Amino acid sequence: MSVFVKATASRSRSVKSVLGGVALVGASALVLTGCAAPAAEGESGGTPGETLELNIGTVLPETGSLAFLGPPEEAGVALAVKEINDADLGIKVNVTYGDSGDADNKAYATTVPKLLDSGVSAIIGAASSGVSFKFIDDVVDAGVIQFSPANTSPDFTTYDDKGLYFRTAPSDLLQGEVLGNLIAEDGNETLGIIYQNDAYGTGLEKVVNEVFTAAGGKVVASESYNDGDVTFDAQISTVTAANPDAIILITFNQIYTIAPALAAVGFPSDKLYLVDGNLKQFGTEADATAGTPAMPAGVVTGAKGTTPGPVLADDFKARLNDNWVAEGNAELTDYSYAAESYDAVVLLALAALAAQSTEGADIAAKLQEVSGGSGDGKKATSFADAAKIINAGEVVDYDGYSGGVKFDDAGDPTEASIGIFQYDDTNHFTRIND
Repeated sequence: MSVFVKATASRSRSVKSVLGGVALVGASALVLTGCAAPAAEGESGGTPGETLELNIGTVLPETGSLAFLGPPEEAGVALAVKEINDADLGIKVNVTYGDSGDADNKAYATTVPKLLDSGVSAIIGAASSGVSFKFIDDVVDAGVIQFSPANTSPDFTTYDDKGLYFRTAPSDLLQGEVLGNLIAEDGNETLGIIYQNDAYGTGLEKVVNEVFTAAGGKVVASESYNDGDVTFDAQISTVTAANPDAIILITFNQIYTIAPALAAVGFPSDKLYLVDGNLKQFGTEADATAGTPAMPAGVVTGAKGTTPGPVLADDFKARLNDNWVAEGNAELTDYSYAAESYDAVVLLALAALAAQSTEGADIAAKLQEVSGGSGDGKKATSFADAAKIINAGEVVDYDGYSGGVKFDDAGDPTEASIGIFQYDDTNHFTRIND
């Protein structure tokens, strides 16, 4: 089952009005489609036929509480750069990789200034909404595009970003809609919530709470914690004392402490619900390389969770992994936000090619157009095909591995899907919706 929504958007729209306009048909998938005003024309900064050099940087989690997302996201960037450069169709992309860390270790505070000083036109990242808010002003004030493959906080939609912020991940207004109704449709009448007190956690908690309540359920306890906290006894005690049918954990790596603690007090694992910030292939053995602890067997058996993104084609996953390993990295075990990262780079390259410029503002002025959000362009599903359309003097509408995208004038994708996953008894998940 799919959910189809039509919406228009602007940078001044309210979060409340967007949520009110989302009509639910079912929780197994969600696709948002929309239309938006045309983007402004960017001024040309190059000559047709001349090879542009686009310099970009990444601020993605190599360390910190979202480090499990670093490999698939950087693999997506790396594959896109390789395939763009191999195509040799008028643009070359140079990339500098950097660590975002998290709000606790603050690696971004070193990475971002270095990238801006190096003269990049765009920065890919961060993965965490809370971390992105720590440096977005510095980036856009420098006239540089900030393009996140994984930010989902609704607050970015109305943020004063000078038209330079874009994301290929949908707002949590969509993930929360699917998740809240999934919990209700599973027969749960009461819900407990434990969530991180940041832009990501509070935004997603609000939507799930509202949607679950609108579906006839009751949120009996909702407890927050701060990033950097290491003990969660008070939150766990309060939520379990309310005896909810289900509990949703809106966390990052804190799940390694909270989920086993819930199991220890007898809360059933098949009544747990997870989100993109903690949905990972835990397994039952410690991953020494990533430095993550073991998740005891049975702790998440039967648990469900959601992550934005479509079903990935096997050939795309193979290309991602093969290129990643060829660059000296370990095999990928997770592909979360890989497609969104790949498409971010491709869209930036196509927009630069269409603008014949590597200036941030010029590229930003073409991003809506090349994504199909304006311009009524010709469809293309690869960088090479899209670039050929642009080089022929025509308008392109690129549909990528993350979906149709179609940016609105807030820089949000208006076509997106939400995957629903369930864990087996080995702490590995599989997708259960198309």
